[in-house]
Amino acid sequence: MTAHKKFEEITLRTEPIFKGKIISLQVDHVQLPNGETATREIVKHPGAVAVIPLLDDKMIVVEQYRKPLEKSQVEIPAGKLDAGEEPLQAALRELEEETGYRSEHVKHVSSFYTSPGFADEIIHLYVAEQLIKGEARPDEDEFLECEAITLEEAQQYIRDGRISDAKTIMAVYAWQLYRLTGQI
Repeated sequence: MTAHKKFEEITLRTEPIFKGKIISLQVDHVQLPNGETATREIVKHPGAVAVIPLLDDKMIVVEQYRKPLEKSQVEIPAGKLDAGEEPLQAALRELEEETGYRSEHVKHVSSFYTSPGFADEIIHLYVAEQLIKGEARPDEDEFLECEAITLEEAQQYIRDGRISDAKTIMAVYAWQLYRLTGQI
């Protein structure tokens, strides 16, 4: 028996609870590996992209208010995948919408799950270099400010709690590694 099958939970029944514009919530009734049953509350998400935009040894970030946290956060540009959209195309779109920058030098860094204990959201992380300035076009309900910060400023923002989301912290560490090794 393979390791992933050893711990598999078999879905017996799914109860849809909520369907919104971005997420949906369901309760799955599952059979556990020992034959017992349990429930799992699951947030379904279409997936997202995030971009590490590098320009002149600085990283372009955006600051915006995050209602669930009741505070502003400094983050790398990011957004959800539209239906049928390829992650690379979404990354290019989000980069330009939020920062005004475009790039033809974009490389996939990693894809990771944000909270696998209760959500299926996956973020595809890219690095963009040789940026070309254009004009930002944020969504009508997006209010943000763009800034170019040094690695040292990013590290200080993490210590101060201005950067506290996982994708941006991961981006800062990936950027630090890139500066040290030349590889990301």
